[in-house]
Amino acid sequence: MYASIKAGPIDAYVILVYSFPTPSPHLVNLGLSIQTGLLTGKPVLAKKLTKGKEFHETVEFLRFLGVNVIVAGDVYIEEHLEYMEKLAREVGASLKEPLWGMDPLEVFYKEVEYGIESRIIGVVHSLRELLGRIIDKESYEEIAEYIASRKADVLGEKGEYHTLVEYSPIHHDRLRYRVVGRRVSSRNIVLELALA
Repeated sequence: MYASIKAGPIDAYVILVYSFPTPSPHLVNLGLSIQTGLLTGKPVLAKKLTKGKEFHETVEFLRFLGVNVIVAGDVYIEEHLEYMEKLAREVGASLKEPLWGMDPLEVFYKEVEYGIESRIIGVVHSLRELLGRIIDKESYEEIAEYIASRKADVLGEKGEYHTLVEYSPIHHDRLRYRVVGRRVSSRNIVLELALA
């Protein structure tokens, strides 16, 4: 969300639905991931991808949509940047990576300073105490310290945790939902949410 804000106004959000061996917090809560985008007033487009054909199908989908600029939120993982650069080349689009090279802690703080409020909806087991916590101006320093104490990345860039944006200055209303359950796997714990 912050990358799309920092890059300037965007036309739409695109959600690509991959198959994962363990529950993905965003796919378990796909409806709410779509809803938070819609609450910004932008369209949200979702595409389910076939295992083994993800790249090819993503290129076809983005070409079909006529995408000429891709905005992504990578910060420091080279493989992610290389993948996005390859994708942009294949689509014939330019790539904006407004967070690339920034200090992760700085990005974490700037998201909160901007006014983004998000709930932690999935964690690896070592961060289980954070599941369900809200990252906002009251809690962000404590949460950042806890993540650092567990030797995890403050942004969860390697999948240590995942968030769902509840509100930001570009939202027209707050995302409203309730927690209905949990899914536990060998790798992570995921909250199951439903619209309120």
